[in-house]
Amino acid sequence: MLHRHATSALLDGLRDTPVVYLQGARQTGKSTLARAVAERRHPARYVTLDTAAVLAAATSDPEGFVAGLERPVVIDEVQRAPALALAIKAAVDADRRPGQFLLTGSAGVLALPRLSESLAGRMELHTLWPFSQGELRGVRETFVDRMFAARLAAPGAPPGTGAAATRATPDTEAASETQADLIERLCRGGYPEAQARESRTRRRAWFDAYVDAILQRDVRELANIERLSEIPRLLALLASRISQPLSFADLARTLTIPQTTLKRYMALMETTFLVRLLPAWSSNLGKRLAKAPKLMLADTGLLAHMLGVDAGRLRRDRTLLGHVLENFAAMELTKQLGWSETPCRLFHFRTPAGAEADLVLEDRAGRLVGIEVKAAAAVQRRDFRGLETLAALAGERFVRGVLLFTGTTAVAFGPKLHALPVSQVWA
Repeated sequence: MLHRHATSALLDGLRDTPVVYLQGARQTGKSTLARAVAERRHPARYVTLDTAAVLAAATSDPEGFVAGLERPVVIDEVQRAPALALAIKAAVDADRRPGQFLLTGSAGVLALPRLSESLAGRMELHTLWPFSQGELRGVRETFVDRMFAARLAAPGAPPGTGAAATRATPDTEAASETQADLIERLCRGGYPEAQARESRTRRRAWFDAYVDAILQRDVRELANIERLSEIPRLLALLASRISQPLSFADLARTLTIPQTTLKRYMALMETTFLVRLLPAWSSNLGKRLAKAPKLMLADTGLLAHMLGVDAGRLRRDRTLLGHVLENFAAMELTKQLGWSETPCRLFHFRTPAGAEADLVLEDRAGRLVGIEVKAAAAVQRRDFRGLETLAALAGERFVRGVLLFTGTTAVAFGPKLHALPVSQVWA
């Protein structure tokens, strides 16, 4: 079993919080991680609501079911029995010991109002995404923390030591990462089962079955919606528009469905972790919600599958490669936010005049790091224009701007502007 970087945060939560909820897409390894924690690090009984008899007991008599559990306990796929929330609340209110319940679910907690409302103040939330590139390589990524350091340290160097990636010297990790390697990473994605399949044909079969399973089980359990068959068509359309601002009006016209129906479908795809909407950053907090979010798919392996493209197509189509690479970088940073020591939020940036930065990291102090992603092996000064616009708006809050590209050399373009090989994200 590959080590999951979320393990430490999960264990920290179990040490001081009565209930910990591990949410994430189906087949990301939630059950495997929960069982490993229960067997090796936080001894607990394991029960799963995927078992018909267990599910029947939990739904018919929630209070009796919870009262009969030996604690600590792991309850897997808890979204299948929403009525358990009140029973768990009653148990926790009677006994506030930490680490009693580790819950897992394939639906976002906000889609489970009984759980989120009943366990407010009693529950800590963690999200498990598909494997990060560092998890696949057995290293703990520190890219987010390095971006906010006083000086831009090289991978593995203590922040602030001056071992900076600002000199025009080859990066060891990047030098070994060919463009073919990078494109293969994009096409494989991070789902454990897809990673295990060497053949593209077998990965395609797995992704077909995966999407069908989510629609036929998770979506049906969360909402009784009509025309379920339209969601794969919507997902394919969304795949063709990744890394772009989302227009509900345009999508609704293309699909010939009402915007209200489209927004309901989108909410379900967010809830089941198929898509991620990246909010817009603005210096005016009141304007952020008014700006269109940028659309991302949760995994580039799934994205390549929905687009029907392979490594050869990505090598030939540089524009498409750029969009997929941006999606890849956004999701790798999203994963790292789960364990980085610098608490951050991730945004995109775009002005009415068209200046943009693909990604923006903002920490709790309001400091910003702008990130641009290019599917090019060489960069020029003009590639930093969007980051310079962001720097001018942010003023002293702007820590640095980074351009991620497919070359092998880290280069400084100014005191706060750097071009870095994309492989440094997981170095």
